[in-house]
Amino acid sequence: QVQLVESGGGLAQPGGSLRLSCAAPERMITFSFYGVAWYRRALGKPRELVAAMTSMNTTNYSESAKGRFAISRDNAKKTMYLQMNNLQPEDTAVYYCNLNAVSRPDSWGQGTQVIVSS
Repeated sequence: QVQLVESGGGLAQPGGSLRLSCAAPERMITFSFYGVAWYRRALGKPRELVAAMTSMNTTNYSESAKGRFAISRDNAKKTMYLQMNNLQPEDTAVYYCNLNAVSRPDSWGQGTQVIVSS
């Protein structure tokens, strides 16, 4: 598994924005071959997929994320991002980044808390 380091969570007001980052080790020359994804787990709820991007940059979003969130990646920096706009209280959760590839175990970030409240 790969060590992933997340950053960028915090407190936002409804309608506000946050950008999450998740970095893999700089020495990981195979980063571009992996799919990347963001999941979240709200208190008392199961983990859910928020957004995903394949190694070919095909994206997939949950219904709640469509039109508000954007997943991206910078293969040179070995980093994935989640831009979250128009945040709502129901977006409050711990967000986890994920690195995935066929026939390889998934890697997970440590989680970053996002709280949306006025």
